[in-house]
Amino acid sequence: MTCYTTSMFDSFESTMSDVAKCFELLGVVILVIGMAYAFGRAGRDFLRGERAGLYPQVRASVGHSILLGLEVLVAADLIRTVAVDPSIENVAVLGVIVLIRTFLSLSLDIEIEGRPPWRARTPTPES
Repeated sequence: MTCYTTSMFDSFESTMSDVAKCFELLGVVILVIGMAYAFGRAGRDFLRGERAGLYPQVRASVGHSILLGLEVLVAADLIRTVAVDPSIENVAVLGVIVLIRTFLSLSLDIEIEGRPPWRARTPTPES
């Protein structure tokens, strides 16, 4: 019975490790595709002569892909820490990683939107 339980735990640990790797890969794919999309769209608009507001548009698009990629990478770290190797040291490292990524996400969000996320968006005349 002990061998079966150990084997089952090893299988679960291996599966969760693979799931975390898939999330990490997804995070990287989001970053790469987001960057390619942002610069591809900017190149298209540039060639069409639509150059007004191009830089802020690229910045916002790249920033959004980084934010989404960071969220997925945090999920991968959570899965790896909680399901694969739940030690006090790994939880502490995860806490530091989450703090750094949260600060990064908050900074990027303020940079993209031009305001802190907790402030209400001012209505535009079109709304």
